[in-house]
Amino acid sequence: VQVVESGGGSVQAGGSLRLSCTVSGYTMSRPYMGWFRQAPGKQLEGVALIRSDDSVAYADPVKGRFTISKDNDKKILYLYLEMNSLKPEDTAMYYCAAGFRMVSWVPEPGIGYWGQGTQVNVSS
Repeated sequence: VQVVESGGGSVQAGGSLRLSCTVSGYTMSRPYMGWFRQAPGKQLEGVALIRSDDSVAYADPVKGRFTISKDNDKKILYLYLEMNSLKPEDTAMYYCAAGFRMVSWVPEPGIGYWGQGTQVNVSS
């Protein structure tokens, strides 16, 4: 399974970014795909997830501002995160993941398939 993120960058507060992720070799045997983030000195935390039935869930800090979606083309899954009304506190490394498990938006270590991350910087 290969997970590759793209689309990070620098933006001013109030701006928007769209993150993309390709997941190859994964059959969604576990029900979740999603986005996580880790700010410097902080714990890795979940941002948004999407289930195999396309239902979605968002962590409270991003509700109403972020939108997760997915698509597939043959054996490749595509995951997106549309981020609007960005705030400086959204600055973090963002990771795409598949097949993870989490409790209260904190992922269980060593479970699932993870990308290398894409950096998002939001300036005030």
